[in-house]
Amino acid sequence: MNLKEKFVSFIDKNEAELYKILKELCLIPAPSGMEDERAEYCKNKLISFGAHGVYIDAAKNVIFPINADKSDKLTVIAAHTDTVFPDTEPMPYSDDGEIIKCPGVGDDTACVAVLLMVAKFLIENNVKANDGLLIVCNSCEEGLGNLKGTRTLFSDFKGRIKQFVSYDVARLNHVFDSCVGSVRYEVEVNTEGGHSWGAFGNKNAIYYLSRIVNSIYSLDVPEIEGERTTYNVGLIEGGTSVNTIAQNAKMLCEYRSTSSEALEIMKGKFFEIFDSVREMGVTVDVRVVGERPSARGVDKREIDRLRELVSSAVKRVTGESCSFSSASTDCNIPLSLGIPAICFGVYHGGGAHTRGEWLRKDSLPRGLEIALETTFDLI
Repeated sequence: MNLKEKFVSFIDKNEAELYKILKELCLIPAPSGMEDERAEYCKNKLISFGAHGVYIDAAKNVIFPINADKSDKLTVIAAHTDTVFPDTEPMPYSDDGEIIKCPGVGDDTACVAVLLMVAKFLIENNVKANDGLLIVCNSCEEGLGNLKGTRTLFSDFKGRIKQFVSYDVARLNHVFDSCVGSVRYEVEVNTEGGHSWGAFGNKNAIYYLSRIVNSIYSLDVPEIEGERTTYNVGLIEGGTSVNTIAQNAKMLCEYRSTSSEALEIMKGKFFEIFDSVREMGVTVDVRVVGERPSARGVDKREIDRLRELVSSAVKRVTGESCSFSSASTDCNIPLSLGIPAICFGVYHGGGAHTRGEWLRKDSLPRGLEIALETTFDLI
């Protein structure tokens, strides 16, 4: 039996287990920083497959090393265990035989399920990765998790990882081959406030925060050829009541770019705005709550190699050609360190980051086949 036939046989034999694992994972809430139960599930599942040396690190990453002890040319294959939702109770799950629905079912729970099945194949076939392999169910990819899991991984294995692959796209034929860096701030404005009638004329924190928001949305982004830059104010709150001059107001805002140069330019623009409002006699406190670096010094030939590797696997399995774009994923960390990294999908779905998230059930076996093919091309 050749390798292709082994993949097909394994998938046929384990398809029901793949769906079972997906459902069990979906019913374990996992907001960023609260992935403990999912981490234990993943660890125990790997051990039940026969994995040795599996452990959970200080950042709640589940790490399964294969022939990794003495290697400084490690390959990492990862999928993140956290979801964007804050819920700490199980969320509604449905499967009508064609479509599976659940908040977080695709991003990134289906990817974790596929990764666990990749590990099962490697264990059952006693695969020895020549240069060492780390299977990683990592934490804190979403939102203000700030890529803590991947940061910890690259700190703990500093200088030993040669390439990084992540499953985290909602289409089987799409690849993120470059990263979007970002900086996120919590901005808080404080004033004296007062009664809306008796203290009329006192400074209102909401007004001054609104000045900041208006100024941000008047910005021109840097124009750098081949690069894209954006900004956003995503959350705003403050005040006490309708008849109170607000003493306090705050917001969460960010800027993003594929260019490290543009990120520096945007930092200067944002702080000019913050300083200009401070000069109006109010307190403006700014705190960095998230920072995702952009790529620096990556060998383009290595990215092209990974692109071709994934594209070839997708073509063989689906007959489709890949499309490519930039995104903010766990790949930001290795790319910022000059380490080649790429992110691709192992399911087809939609509604990511909404409570209507869904995936096509029949896409998962094809995604698993793509994952298995790329794994063997990588190692």
